[in-house]
Amino acid sequence: MCITCAFSEVFEHAGKPKRSHGEGMTMESAILLLSCPDAKGIDVRISEFIWRNGGNIVHFDQHVDEEFGRYFARVEWALDDFSIPKDRVEEAFAPLASELGADWRVHFSSERPRIAIMVSRHLHCLYDLLAKWKGGRLPCHIPLIIGDKPDGEEVARMFGVPFYHVPVDPRRREEGERKQIELLKGKNVELVVLARYGKILSSGFVDEFRNRIISVHPSFLPAFPGKDPFTQAHRRGVKLIGATVHFVTAGVDEGPIVSQEVTRVSHKDGLADLIRKSEDLEKTILSEAVRLYCERKILVYENKTIVFE
Repeated sequence: MCITCAFSEVFEHAGKPKRSHGEGMTMESAILLLSCPDAKGIDVRISEFIWRNGGNIVHFDQHVDEEFGRYFARVEWALDDFSIPKDRVEEAFAPLASELGADWRVHFSSERPRIAIMVSRHLHCLYDLLAKWKGGRLPCHIPLIIGDKPDGEEVARMFGVPFYHVPVDPRRREEGERKQIELLKGKNVELVVLARYGKILSSGFVDEFRNRIISVHPSFLPAFPGKDPFTQAHRRGVKLIGATVHFVTAGVDEGPIVSQEVTRVSHKDGLADLIRKSEDLEKTILSEAVRLYCERKILVYENKTIVFE
């Protein structure tokens, strides 16, 4: 059989719904995130694994980065008729992953990642994240909030989330960060969200949570560096402002970018308008980045991200 026919046969059986699910009903699914050296037939081999074990593919998204010769995929399939028990899916897929030379991980739709939020004095992103989480729009658990300032404690109390005030003295940064890391690990946190957290993390902290810390900041940076980029931007008469969410690396504001958004401003906008518009953008893209992470739609490779929609 030709490869095209084989591909069609696999997808005919693996990609079509086998039964109608009632509106509002949810079904358990497995989600494979995978990257490997690009080669012919990877789509077919993954699909065949699912098909031969009775799986029904719900989503299959893939991308090839020609610069690195790298293949990336997010594959989701229903488990209701899958012949492999949930706790043995990774074991069953491992031989194929080894043949592909893949970096990979299997997640399940019923699992909700444990996410911690770190804040300082700017609380707009914290409010937005907690409101969307409470409203069921962010499929995660939030076991704690850490603040280097006490300002976020009242907000945390409103939403019923434990708040920990851990001051970080620049002269004894390791001491403060050690307490923060202990809290995060003690709560089995998977992702750390810096919601306008006011301190630069040490390389030691970043290494503890590699590719598991995201941050948001105004996109003026680094064009307008320092503590007051809004005043600098306003004095220069900028016409476009924005915000960026990225993974945190040892290099300040140099990590892989998850999302960016911009809006226009004019001479009519004062400093307060620039800040308000920027904060609105920050809220929107940070909560969206958290949602994408929770739904297992982000892959990091080198200093780039693959974001599946």
